[in-house]
Amino acid sequence: MEFSHIPVLLDECMEGLDIRPDGIYVDGTAGGAGHSSAIAARLGENGRLIALDRDPDAVKTASERLSVYPNAQVIHSNYSQMRDVLDDLGIDKVDGILMDLGVSSYQLDEESRGFSYHSDAPLDMRMSKEGMSAADVVNTYSESELARILFEYGEEKFSRRIASNIVRKREEAPIETTLQLADIVRDSVPQKARRDKNPCKKTFQAIRIAVNGEFDHLSRGLEEAFFSLKPGGRLAVITFHSLEDRIVKQKFAGWCKGCICPPDFPQCVCGHKPKGTLVNRKPIEAEEKEVERNNRSRSAKLRIIERSADN
Repeated sequence: MEFSHIPVLLDECMEGLDIRPDGIYVDGTAGGAGHSSAIAARLGENGRLIALDRDPDAVKTASERLSVYPNAQVIHSNYSQMRDVLDDLGIDKVDGILMDLGVSSYQLDEESRGFSYHSDAPLDMRMSKEGMSAADVVNTYSESELARILFEYGEEKFSRRIASNIVRKREEAPIETTLQLADIVRDSVPQKARRDKNPCKKTFQAIRIAVNGEFDHLSRGLEEAFFSLKPGGRLAVITFHSLEDRIVKQKFAGWCKGCICPPDFPQCVCGHKPKGTLVNRKPIEAEEKEVERNNRSRSAKLRIIERSADN
């Protein structure tokens, strides 16, 4: 299957990054190279793009699609290792960084990757194709840990019942495929929940996040990205669900905070200055035309922060 990916909020990202032809930019999630190609096309011969991705399939595709741009290179790496990548390349600071979070359409649609609950496949869900798989999580984690993951990462209100049924089923035989897990989830929720929408979404999201350590990588990746910016450089992040967006929002708010003195102090004595400024106070969302063209953009939120010159 071709690695297809329609870049979400493309124009808004390009405008928000305020791309300079001679600047250095990083795409932390190259995917199908949609955003990367748009950045590279705006660079002059002295500009530079470094595109990263943890998925070897994405690296192969992005390398092919960006081969027409001599100022672009693709590196197999998680964005949480961005600082190491830049150090290896001899780059101190960059002008802009983009991070498009979540799962690509290719990963969801490619049955063998095991991300989807719509088709039967090995229970995998590894973005990097390495390390612990979804089957490992489902078959080895304790009932309490499974319930915690489903509740915290999936906001699943039936988490305890689903976790209990997973443990009961795996005692009979290992849970090895996506449809096996999907059937357990459907049997664990009330009939009304099954009618309203697919009840598997939250469980599959939660297990995917756990398998890939997404929140830990995101927290570290945001830090590495922001502090790799030049003064005036911008970091743009697209999220697709509330938990991701909350992490980004809180990080940005912390960097934009000024005085940290206790509220009862008559005047500031801490001298703490904001490290950044929000480019958009509220998250940018897709317009209806884009949603009609690409339903994946419906839940997308774009937040942009600019590194302050004094910090």
